[in-house]
Amino acid sequence: MSGVKIISNNVEETIGLGERLAKKLKKGDCLALVGDLGTGKTIFTKGIAKGLGVKNARYVNSPTFVIVKEYKGRVPLYHFDLYRLDHYTSFDEMNYNEYFYGDGVTVIEWADKIRELLPKKYWEVVMEAVGEKNRKIEIRRR
Repeated sequence: MSGVKIISNNVEETIGLGERLAKKLKKGDCLALVGDLGTGKTIFTKGIAKGLGVKNARYVNSPTFVIVKEYKGRVPLYHFDLYRLDHYTSFDEMNYNEYFYGDGVTVIEWADKIRELLPKKYWEVVMEAVGEKNRKIEIRRR
């Protein structure tokens, strides 16, 4: 699934795409989500959670104020939201390597804020609004 471009027509399709990708993920994988507000990063993460077997994945929400939330699935899901992060120095203080190289899958919303700190290999998911409900989603391995 590396190097794909998809137009999602609704929330359900975005969740389904995340779910399908999650079935290919394994511990230590990192997903860098990039896109403006409202482009579906958290919706996509709900799909990842569902695909990883997180119970009640529909309740996955953006950890904007706590920065990271952990969920149990077939492998743990570490969900970061860096929207409020001013500089990657404060992220550096969080011992992020324990997440990146740990036993789970890491999903980072607003990952462009810490691009220099990302693992050498990761999945980049670029999301863009195309109209009110449609989203252009590009997924590639880096």
